Amino acid sequence: MKRLASVFLWGGVSALGAAAFGVLALSRGETGNAAWLLTAAVCTYAVGYRFYSRFLATRAFGLDDRRATPAERYNNGRDFVPTNKWVLYGHHFAAIAGAGPLVGPVLAAQFGFLPGTLWLVIGVVLAGAVQDFTILFCSLRRNGKSLGQMAKEEVNPAAGATAMLAVLFIMIILLAVLALIVVNALKASPWGLFTIACTIPIALLMGWWMKQWRPGKVGEASAAGAVLLLGALVAGGWVAGQPHLAPLFTHSATALTWMMAAYGFIASVLPVWMLLCPRDYLSTFLKITTILVLAVAILVILPPLRMPALTPFATLGEGPVFAGKLFPFAFITIACGAISGFHSLVASGTTPKMIARESDARFIGYGGMLMESFVGVMAMIAACTLDPGVFFAMNTTPAALAQASQTLGAAGFVVSPETMQGLAARMGEATLVARSGGAPSLAVGMAQIFAGATGVFGGSGKTLDALWYHFAIMFEALFILTTIDTGTRVGRFMLQEIVGHVWPRFGETSWYPSVIASSAVIVAGWGYFLYQGVADPLGGINSLWPLFGISNQLLAAVALCVGTTILIKMGRARFAWVTAAPLAWLVAVTMTAGWQKVFSVDPRLGFLAHAASLAGSTNPDAGRLIFNDRLNTFMALLFMAVVTVLIVTSLREWWLVVSRRKAAVVHEAPFVETGYATGD
Repeated sequence: MKRLASVFLWGGVSALGAAAFGVLALSRGETGNAAWLLTAAVCTYAVGYRFYSRFLATRAFGLDDRRATPAERYNNGRDFVPTNKWVLYGHHFAAIAGAGPLVGPVLAAQFGFLPGTLWLVIGVVLAGAVQDFTILFCSLRRNGKSLGQMAKEEVNPAAGATAMLAVLFIMIILLAVLALIVVNALKASPWGLFTIACTIPIALLMGWWMKQWRPGKVGEASAAGAVLLLGALVAGGWVAGQPHLAPLFTHSATALTWMMAAYGFIASVLPVWMLLCPRDYLSTFLKITTILVLAVAILVILPPLRMPALTPFATLGEGPVFAGKLFPFAFITIACGAISGFHSLVASGTTPKMIARESDARFIGYGGMLMESFVGVMAMIAACTLDPGVFFAMNTTPAALAQASQTLGAAGFVVSPETMQGLAARMGEATLVARSGGAPSLAVGMAQIFAGATGVFGGSGKTLDALWYHFAIMFEALFILTTIDTGTRVGRFMLQEIVGHVWPRFGETSWYPSVIASSAVIVAGWGYFLYQGVADPLGGINSLWPLFGISNQLLAAVALCVGTTILIKMGRARFAWVTAAPLAWLVAVTMTAGWQKVFSVDPRLGFLAHAASLAGSTNPDAGRLIFNDRLNTFMALLFMAVVTVLIVTSLREWWLVVSRRKAAVVHEAPFVETGYATGD
């Protein structure tokens, strides 16, 4: 009877999801409803987690709760700390959910709502969540080793050592881009800066509560943290309105750069239980609650998708937001939310050192990535419920808007200056024109949905637009900032491993001189690129985001190479397709995008062509722009070359092992039985 009920339940969920996809696919030339898009995504996530992640956990990986995890065996109270799975889920989700699921889908809405949504939903189930879960499992079985170290041991020492350096460089670029988005969101914003600053002492209080004062009382600490966080949100608005207090929290981008660097350093050297884990757990309250409330609001007001399923820019490749056709650029613009290489660094960094039981890896690794994809779908909905004319006016420079005016006009994507002025006034902003980067347009979309839901329930509706807009901006900044602290710590682990091959003592993660020195080097690295982005004439995002997308997806290819190699060497070659299939797709997409970004003759698309177009220019910023183009070219070619070497080396290793020309030697830690009782 129970089995029959399960069949009916999951059959119904599958049918509902299929029906939602059908409605979206067949509504050509008609205005679709955001509720169908939301329904299709949620049903797909539910089926994917229930069946595919269970298949991976039991058949492909063979998770075993009898095996002691690194957190139990090496518990040192600093980095290796057995952690409640709900708290760790909060930390892991906060660490992986940075700028990508918020910014990428908004930018990709240039192609229409359908391509990006399909990539978010299908990509996460078959690729992104698989990568995160696989690398987390592999690192768990190898004492929490990093992705680079696993590549060196399992694939090839020479190629692996090269990959370790490339991964470290990619990590620095990723952190710089994430930090740049936070700086741009918080500059001259006393409300946002005050609230985010308050999360630090609140997190310290929660860490002391759960570790020292009331050990294990997660619920109590969570309730206290949630109340204090809401208080900080309200107090931030009050502080911003006080003439004598607001200037204390109003700073330039350069000043915020130094603050970001200081925070990243401190967070990476303190014990994880003291600041990192409780702060990320605290941030997850706001993140997940906001996204779930947004989903409920969508179901209440049923907003129409004003952006069509496909726009002319999907095939023209001359979009005003960014140049390039749907293939391959939709798949590198949307990274986090579908598949992201950065996640593999977290899954082989802080998280495997805190998992108490192997079975928790399914919920944290696969489930955490599904939640990030859900965030990406919410961002896509918020952007596509905007009038297309408003969307393009906000995310495009005046020059690019003028260049694409004919195509925009033919598609009906136009908006009057008076409309934009009225919208800015409603949101409490001076202007919303040319606010590129995705964050402001996402905030406007969220504000309109929240205001609409408030009106349905008897609130004042549109009079709350400004409040909801600034709340959304603050929400985005908090969302992204939590990636910086974890990323810096992961970078520190990677640098310690690399130097540890030459100086073994430096490789000891608990040796404080090594901790301080390696953290300082990592912060200095991403801090340099962050400053370059702050000083960039184009605002930094235009120069760094394409490199971010390419390097992030190439890093995912590295992770899938390592995961496939380990599965084959474990004697589970029949399951290697779970990582090899997304690897093949990702390599095709990212190598194509990288080649076009470097060698395209279109100055709007190619780095080298853009640099050549500035030669002899009287523009005073030409020198810096040319330097940025050449630096991007060098880094892109370096990453592509290293990943190519690793892929070729991996293919050779797979063939040797499968054909039995080489013994399958895995570097898995010996089995040690757990000391935990069942149910602990």
